Amino acid sequence: MVVMEQNAQAPLYIKMDEADNVAVVANDGGLPAGTVFVSSLTLLEHVPQGHKVALGDLKKGDPILRYNEVIGYAAQDIKAGSWIEESLVKLPTAPELDELPLSNKVPQALAPLEGYTFEGYRNPDGSVSTKNLLGISTSVQCVAGVLNQAVKRIKAELLPNYPNVDDVVALNHGYGCGVAINAPEAVVPIRTIQNLATHPNFGGEVIVIGLGCEKLAPERVVPGCDKGDIICLQDHKGFDAMIQKILQEAKVRLERLNQRKRVTCPASELVIGLQCGGSDALSGVTANPAVGFAADLLVRAGATVIFSEVTEVRDAVHLLTPRVVSEEVGQALIREMKWYDRYLELGEVDRSANTTPGNKKGGLANIVEKAMGSIAKSGKSAIVGVLSPGEKVKQKGLIYAATPASDFVCGTCQLASGIHLQVFTTGRGTPYGLAMAPVIKVGTRNALKEQWPDLIDVNAGRIAAGEVTIEDVGWEIFRLILEVASGRKETWADHWGLHNDLCLFNPAPIT
Repeated sequence: MVVMEQNAQAPLYIKMDEADNVAVVANDGGLPAGTVFVSSLTLLEHVPQGHKVALGDLKKGDPILRYNEVIGYAAQDIKAGSWIEESLVKLPTAPELDELPLSNKVPQALAPLEGYTFEGYRNPDGSVSTKNLLGISTSVQCVAGVLNQAVKRIKAELLPNYPNVDDVVALNHGYGCGVAINAPEAVVPIRTIQNLATHPNFGGEVIVIGLGCEKLAPERVVPGCDKGDIICLQDHKGFDAMIQKILQEAKVRLERLNQRKRVTCPASELVIGLQCGGSDALSGVTANPAVGFAADLLVRAGATVIFSEVTEVRDAVHLLTPRVVSEEVGQALIREMKWYDRYLELGEVDRSANTTPGNKKGGLANIVEKAMGSIAKSGKSAIVGVLSPGEKVKQKGLIYAATPASDFVCGTCQLASGIHLQVFTTGRGTPYGLAMAPVIKVGTRNALKEQWPDLIDVNAGRIAAGEVTIEDVGWEIFRLILEVASGRKETWADHWGLHNDLCLFNPAPIT
């Protein structure tokens, strides 16, 4: 990253590579026409923070370079010092998947990072958890109303008696009936539900609430579970009997969960998810590279790190396939990209549908520019595995989990893959959170931290201001992960109880 600056108050632009012909304005509030930079570049018009300025004259059709990658082509002649807003950038074609290099630039393993631990709960199956939760799963949306009422009663009447239990979580979802249960793609929502129900933060305890006539039979939610773990509402006489049965089973499991104590666990036991939402052009400058540095630290410590979001990887996939450890892993990555290309085609859209009005307001001209910044979260480690949506992770190291980019759907899929904690970067700001796992929110701009001091956990905007380095913030994130995983620190989302609903990815037909 090349940073041009005079001092903290001076006009500041940031370009990511010496070859770039554009840079982004870093100053809060942007800069007015007539601003002169150290390089003698003069702005011809006001340029908002995070938006691109042309560093030299561009002719119509010239490539626009950021990260030393073509993020688009000039839609018209552009003079040096001009604001390159969205309409001036013509979207390039996506990389051809069958022509990508595979495993030809595998990064060498970084030196192991030893001696880092956290205080977690050891589960009966040998896995660990970072929260001590009672999870109550559902087989069909029909039972959600009853379960929600039962959870209110559990929290009010039972939970205060079990101080070692963090919370009670209802795993409500929109699946279970009125669906093509045997369609090939039904495997995606079904395995997601199954893996959510057995999430490590539930400590091996199981309760499944079913109705009794749904297509997704309750016993399929946790294959092999005891009949006593399943409550079918149609088997009970009236609403009160249903509630009492749920409370009775909850009490039994709360007593067991309450006996659990935190023990010292190696950092290698952690599974950490990486995600972004409300991204801006500074995401790829500050927060995402800092998270990428933390991801490398986690991999060096032997942990599992999952990054995702297919449409926010698709246009940068040519930078990822050389990093896979084998051609087999590379083909798995290409398989997931192709699957999603076909999925989008069925909806008569392409990957450009990903970018939001907020992304564009934050300076991201298109999905290509967004993807280049998004993959910075993955750091520089080799990619050792690829997961399909909602699939459980079984490897250590850096893993790509194919998920939609939607915050809520990606979060649900990553939970199903087994993350203990998620690190979430944002430039525009979002109060997003997950009940099943803590979410550490990393902001891209000083102004966002000032606006939301009680929602942003880590301020990476200090990087753009020249106050700290990417490495400084990366270590800060790494250490905060260990503190939050140990229960010694609480994220703002957990502090306020900001927990988004589970949102399954269901590419199969609804009948």
